[in-house]
Amino acid sequence: MIRVGVFGAAGRMGQEVCKAVLGAPDADLVAVVDRFGEGEPLRSLGIDSDLALGSDRQALLDANAEVVVDFTRLDAARENLAWLAENGIHAVVGTTGFTDDDIASLRSAFTASNCLVAPNFSISAVLMMRFAELAAPHFDSVEVIELHHDGKIDAPSGTAMMTVERIAEASSEWTTDPTENEVVAGARGGKGPANIPVHAIRMRGLEAHQEVLFGATGQLLTIRQDAFDRSSYMPGVLLGIREVAERSGLTEGLDSLLGI
Repeated sequence: MIRVGVFGAAGRMGQEVCKAVLGAPDADLVAVVDRFGEGEPLRSLGIDSDLALGSDRQALLDANAEVVVDFTRLDAARENLAWLAENGIHAVVGTTGFTDDDIASLRSAFTASNCLVAPNFSISAVLMMRFAELAAPHFDSVEVIELHHDGKIDAPSGTAMMTVERIAEASSEWTTDPTENEVVAGARGGKGPANIPVHAIRMRGLEAHQEVLFGATGQLLTIRQDAFDRSSYMPGVLLGIREVAERSGLTEGLDSLLGI
């Protein structure tokens, strides 16, 4: 049994992680940490466990957690991950917004234990990015549209940016934007690597969705991925929990775990 702790356990994603770990036959939820609700049992959140929320990271050490999942905000995640690295605990990270400097710091810090950082734990999203990468050399134009719930604070999403980066690495030759008069500033979206347009939509009723549109003479290819519920991320999270101990140092994304 893998002994698992969760940072941000009272948050929406944290609660889903707790449920997933409790339902996994090969994992044991041993500690839950959140700065809100200290002392409250998970049962008060509708989760079938008497574990109580703690605000002190020491609870993870006391419980001998082997792997800790972090779905918090960026500033908290930076501190959490530095602490996990110092204490030799493996990390599975779904927090988004890390900079290149952050990634470099994580790569340097995780030497006694390992860290998996993934901008998206949905297996369908990982496949979507791979399909886009494969399609890129065969088309002339591309744009990315990502759509998320109105509680997401970063734009574009980490998944959208990783998609654009991978498309740009696969092909840097794209048609130029023909727009001469942008009536509303930003109407053509932001420009990512290789000047690929990226559009971010925030709207109530959505969860997490993305379209990659490829165009060539007389044809259009649309690759779309939809996550309708936070539970869609849990197979990927559990895969990370099971694999992180075997992945030396820092691993970015689920691709290598899926063998693609």
